[in-house]
Amino acid sequence: MTAAAPRDPRDEDAALRAALIVIAAGVGGALHVGKLPPAIAALQQALGLTLVQAGFLLSLVQFAGMALGVAFGVLADGLGLKRSMVLGLAVLALASAAGGAADGVAALMALRAIEGFGFLLVALPAPGLIRQLVPPQRVSLMLGLWGAYMPLATALALLAGPLAIAAFGWRPWWGLLAAVSALAAVVVARAVPAPPPPAGGTARGGTTAWTARLAHTLGARGPWLVALAFAMYSGQWLAVIGFLPTIYTAAGVAAGATGLLTALAAGVNTLGNVAAGRLLHRGAPQPLLLAAGYVAMALAAALAFAGPADGGAPPWLRYVAVLAFSMLGGMIPATLFSLAVRLAPGEHTLSTTVGWVQQWSSFGQFAGPPLVAWVASRAGGWHWTWAVTGACSLAGLALVAALRREIAAAPTR
Repeated sequence: MTAAAPRDPRDEDAALRAALIVIAAGVGGALHVGKLPPAIAALQQALGLTLVQAGFLLSLVQFAGMALGVAFGVLADGLGLKRSMVLGLAVLALASAAGGAADGVAALMALRAIEGFGFLLVALPAPGLIRQLVPPQRVSLMLGLWGAYMPLATALALLAGPLAIAAFGWRPWWGLLAAVSALAAVVVARAVPAPPPPAGGTARGGTTAWTARLAHTLGARGPWLVALAFAMYSGQWLAVIGFLPTIYTAAGVAAGATGLLTALAAGVNTLGNVAAGRLLHRGAPQPLLLAAGYVAMALAAALAFAGPADGGAPPWLRYVAVLAFSMLGGMIPATLFSLAVRLAPGEHTLSTTVGWVQQWSSFGQFAGPPLVAWVASRAGGWHWTWAVTGACSLAGLALVAALRREIAAAPTR
């Protein structure tokens, strides 16, 4: 067998730059998910938005992922990974620009749903595109960076949104993010090379090929386990981070401090993602990182929420526990993204597998916060939140045990 020719370092540098552009484009797309919370008060004043309508606007993106994640993954695989990202960024740019000109809640909701579909076309092909761009020894490292795209975008939106809206209003905020997505589409189209089509895979075109791709993915055990494990993470993470402003406002914390504390709690999740990528790059076992993340989330949530608010751990220690919950939990998504790529049934099902994972991640985000809110309302406070998140972590650990067997039998990619 002839040895493979060594990779030109210049080619490797170009591949890494292209992968970083993909990650940056994903952050730009995810800003549209996080742009709404800072704008709710302005939308209520400008358009008469009710709280119920605000809730629908917040959940529409997640509902799109929950209902159509795997379908859009099949679509992304059929379109091609790079082409899907460019199309999704263009859809986000157009929908956000139109949303900035909307004169009613109904139009804004319809455009928000379109943004949800555009976001799926951006987010689903990205892990597979990164996998095909970079050399194998760099895949775990770059997927660790990719795992941070959502918390980083959330933190940026929570920090920049209030400032932009206070200075210019919500419509220019929508327009600014439309421009960001349009620029990202141009950069991805020009600077990211199109990966070669997968060898020996199912053909892209045709309904039969798309149906076969879907059946191939859902007929494999690995994508199910990764998807369910992601739901056990995402549901509890969003439940805790999403209700922090409510918890701190009720405790008398000033609005400005509440926004900063919440943005920091969301942002530190990126550190866990990046750390997991580096540890995977150095050969750390994936099941070990997953188990550590779930155990850390369970213990940190217990410290943060167990006991009455006016007793037990002091407020500063509870907040440190929230930071640990988010940061150490960040090891989970980075590791699961690497497993989604590894346990996909084939190269031609990368986006389909990530779509299935996204569908269950969205389900977790859709179901987790209402469940925690229901428990809090029944208990008369947030002191049983740790029980809900702990149950999610226990289920996650059971899935890790099953994933260990799948990893042992999976080919190396």
